[in-house]
Amino acid sequence: MTTFDDRENAYEAKFAHDAETEFKVAARRDKLVGLWAAEKLGLDAVEAETYAKQVILSDLEEPGDEDVIRKLVADLAGVGIDEAAIRAALAEHEVVARQQIMAAG
Repeated sequence: MTTFDDRENAYEAKFAHDAETEFKVAARRDKLVGLWAAEKLGLDAVEAETYAKQVILSDLEEPGDEDVIRKLVADLAGVGIDEAAIRAALAEHEVVARQQIMAAG
């Protein structure tokens, strides 16, 4: 192999690793924000885990965060939590999720 091939393979491996890391961070963030929302909804521990899984799955509907935000806005409207608070919670939980993933990996 040439140096160019080695470099290309290294970039491809890094890209794949970075993409996997971002997916894990997003999934962890969605779980954390799902648990946060479940608490606001007054769900018990088992219901909270189930709800958090639903939030994770909602993020697979389309690229970006809008699918998760739509779900949370609809679910939390009855408890007085608006879109701005949800976006803030997503940002806060993303920081925590990234720290957890980096510490684990």
